[in-house]
Amino acid sequence: MSRPVRVRFAPSPTGLLHIGSAHTGLFNWLFARREKGRFLLRIEDTDTARSRPEWVDAIFEVLEWMGMDWDEEVVHQSQRFDRHVARARALVDSGKAYRCYYLPEELEAKKKQALAEGRSWRNDRRYADITDAEAEALEADGRKPVIRLKIPEGKTVFQDRILGEIAVENETIDDLVIVRSNGTPLYHLAVVADDVDMNVSHVIRGIDHVTNTAKHIHLFQALGAELPEFAHLPSILGEDKKKLSKRHGAVSVSEYRDAGYLPDAVVNFLSLLGWQTGDDQEFFTRAELMERFSLDQVHKRDTVFDLRKFEWLNGQHIMALSNEELWALSKPFLVRAGLIGGGQPGGQTDVDSDGRPVDHAYAMEVVGLLRERCRTLAEFAVQGRFFFTDDFDYNSKAVRKHWSKDPDGVVARIGWLRDEFAALTEFDTEAVEEVVRDLSEREGLKAAQFIHPCRVALTGEMAGPSLFHLIAVLGKEACVDRLENARVRLPKVVEKAAVGQG
Repeated sequence: MSRPVRVRFAPSPTGLLHIGSAHTGLFNWLFARREKGRFLLRIEDTDTARSRPEWVDAIFEVLEWMGMDWDEEVVHQSQRFDRHVARARALVDSGKAYRCYYLPEELEAKKKQALAEGRSWRNDRRYADITDAEAEALEADGRKPVIRLKIPEGKTVFQDRILGEIAVENETIDDLVIVRSNGTPLYHLAVVADDVDMNVSHVIRGIDHVTNTAKHIHLFQALGAELPEFAHLPSILGEDKKKLSKRHGAVSVSEYRDAGYLPDAVVNFLSLLGWQTGDDQEFFTRAELMERFSLDQVHKRDTVFDLRKFEWLNGQHIMALSNEELWALSKPFLVRAGLIGGGQPGGQTDVDSDGRPVDHAYAMEVVGLLRERCRTLAEFAVQGRFFFTDDFDYNSKAVRKHWSKDPDGVVARIGWLRDEFAALTEFDTEAVEEVVRDLSEREGLKAAQFIHPCRVALTGEMAGPSLFHLIAVLGKEACVDRLENARVRLPKVVEKAAVGQG
């Protein structure tokens, strides 16, 4: 009868949660949810010099943000040292481990001698069967023992759910140190002892741990525990096919969160790093992932972190949200950019950077215009800046392309647009477009000769949402004021753009 599925995610709180660690955690979480099992969280904080409480809090925060809920009380490895050491002592008492009194320099000398003689060296177990009196004499001489697990002769063979059968010759594994000479447990003992006590059924982790698995199997067997199933996930590489690191850009989940990536997009993207569905589908909801994920579809080869695909997927998840949801999610980025304030006292109305109220209908129209153009929430503050302030710079390239070639003509056309817009009684998309078409026909010019200079005047940019729609959203007063401001400033702006080009 198969064991109930119990998997664990065991991050170390020595920094922000790395993309690779989050990837491992996600695959464990998806597997647990797919199999109706339990997802356990263990904080591996045995590195007391580097582990910090704030990093523990950061792990909790990111997992909650990603929606990766855990099912039982969090286990803190550092609180279980006594349990780990007790396990080691029991192994010594049963003859499966021993106290080794070699000094580090003695071991180093033996290894060098073996190397010079062209042979490998494993611990010769000189101290494995000494008497209590001999041990007391060694300790009186100042020697403090480590505890080593006895590795048997033969071969260790296990079936990996992803990699297939793996065989390791035991002669390549030295007797494993499981407790330091200062009495603290080492990683291997702590991990296996905790997995046993937590009744972990499947160990799903990165392929960089595969070399530890044979060692851990010996520990499981020495402790008399049932072996879990093992599954080792492919490495995540940068686009240069080297291991993902800071040289490739952001490497922590919180950096992507702060850059405006959605949690569902992060989950979706990370799920595709090493998992194949057998079809061309790339956009997945969380519910679809929990239903379809399978370790049998995880491939062996390394996977590449494709930032362009990540951005595209995030844009797709943005498009899947309502305008209401997008406004709520993008507001912190607008606040951070200084484009809106925290609302007026006693009311729920946001204010823009010029102190003007931003009513709900306006916000919904702005989000509706920007949603197809923004691939991150942060881009709402960049591409939508002109919707919330009159204080924006004119893009030099836009000025040179659409103002500088005929500055006098542009001044005239902007002035005509200002006058025609000011005279409108109905200021909507159709009316604005009709003004532009009528002016271009009247003056014998192309509509583009009005449209492009107008966009620069109203937004500072050469590209963006549909001009007629954004004009209608900005409203008559703002458009008339900005056109007049541009008309007056245009000569100096053109001159400055020319100097900047040189």
